[in-house]
Amino acid sequence: MTNATSALSLVLLAAAALVLPPPSTARRRLARLVAATAPRRPDRRAVRWLPAGRAGGPRGGGSRGGPAGGRAVLTAVVVLAVGGLGGLLAGPGGGLAALALAGVTWRRWRAGRARRARAAATAELADALAALAAELRAGAAPARAAEEAARDAQPLAATTLRALAATTRLGGDVAVALRAVSAQHPGLAAATEWLGRAWQLAERHGIGLAEVVDAVRRDLDQQLRRDQRVRAHTAGARLSAAVLAGLPVPGVLLGQVVGARPWHVLTTTTAGQVLLVLGTGLVSAGLLWTARLVDRVVLP
Repeated sequence: MTNATSALSLVLLAAAALVLPPPSTARRRLARLVAATAPRRPDRRAVRWLPAGRAGGPRGGGSRGGPAGGRAVLTAVVVLAVGGLGGLLAGPGGGLAALALAGVTWRRWRAGRARRARAAATAELADALAALAAELRAGAAPARAAEEAARDAQPLAATTLRALAATTRLGGDVAVALRAVSAQHPGLAAATEWLGRAWQLAERHGIGLAEVVDAVRRDLDQQLRRDQRVRAHTAGARLSAAVLAGLPVPGVLLGQVVGARPWHVLTTTTAGQVLLVLGTGLVSAGLLWTARLVDRVVLP
């Protein structure tokens, strides 16, 4: 097991080297290089409708060792902790298995958070478009209507409407402006793409903007309801996948109870370590494949 332990140590050290930030001297040199080659900041008056972070420079004021460096350090600590704990409990194979399961869990958590953020942003934009359509039906000019609707909208939707108002007032390309917003807020990408195309269609063919905006709002509402129905219908399949993925655990416990000592085999023999890694890999692949099947149905 000495060779296997050495291999696990090399894997963990390599992971730490990949995710840990460079030394402070290297960071200072990189900061000077970026500062010397960075483009000039654009005129704030021309881009003040854009979301924070688009008008020049990174978020957070460009402070040294920003959030990215903190996330890298945290990732390194988690990788070392999870791999080390798994290695202590179940040998090198246990360390690799723990890293695989932790990676799957983290990936699914991020996907769930992105899905919830996308649904919330879509719902906020749908409400804002309802207010925009009402303003347009009341006779307000498009730019004025967008500004008024943005007053009571949630932050992401308000950003979209302000970009729409500024671009309309200046006679710019609405689709390009909305793509700039969606680049900063990926959760709005699909919704702003629909809105931009519909707005261009209305301007090109003289269709009433109120009807076009309301049609986009109805489409967004229908998309939200469809996603909710699909997730409700696939809840059974997702639960079955989770149950099947967890079946090896009671199997090992039952083997321990009857005296077969499967834990001893998995943690102290070469064949057991190989089977532990292989089994964990198959379980992880099954969970990811199930999630992919569901996401392909739900995601627009």
